Amino acid sequence: MRRPVLFATTLVMAASAGAQQPDFSDLNLVGNRFAPLSYDEMTPAQRTMTQNILAGPRTAMGGPFNVLLRSPELGDLAQALGAYIRFNSSLPGTLRELAIIMTARHWTAHFEWYAHKNAALAEGLDPAIVDAIAEGRRPAAMQAEELIVYELCNELFTDHRVSDATFDAAIAALGERGVVDVIGTVGYYSMVSMLLNLDEYPLPDGVEPELAPLRQEPAP
Repeated sequence: MRRPVLFATTLVMAASAGAQQPDFSDLNLVGNRFAPLSYDEMTPAQRTMTQNILAGPRTAMGGPFNVLLRSPELGDLAQALGAYIRFNSSLPGTLRELAIIMTARHWTAHFEWYAHKNAALAEGLDPAIVDAIAEGRRPAAMQAEELIVYELCNELFTDHRVSDATFDAAIAALGERGVVDVIGTVGYYSMVSMLLNLDEYPLPDGVEPELAPLRQEPAP
């Protein structure tokens, strides 16, 4: 009776052996103020974070991860949160990317904008909405749920509060989980934007920044 168990175990081991392992020899990490790390010079905790990232849905370690390696326990928790938000959130892709590009615009995070502008367009967000957000303008026309996500994020960024009317509309349209996922998206990508700005993370060669500084109101 043990032979089927042994056979199944052998199949699992063979499948695991045949699975393609991540290549740690050239991680292509990018950094500016934080020098890119190689796998050979990483601490055990940094290697664990790297292994966990490349074993998940991501295929590379661009963006904030070279900086997060400096605090690998935090970085490993952050990458898991980011993987949920990017790949497993309850939000449809258009709404997720709308919240992300609004966050990138709020922080004038050039690399985050560059990466997620393309993702937003690929998810089907209207280019006119993307252009308006880039210019710091309210988009002229949005779908009903896009408008709700826009209002929710905009009130958080401008007032640091959410009105009862906006909250009620968001709950009705997205449900409690959806509203919390919007806030999680804004929070995670705010951290990412700050890390990228801290590092002065470079854009790819030949790419120019698209975001002008947002107009700041004079202090009272």
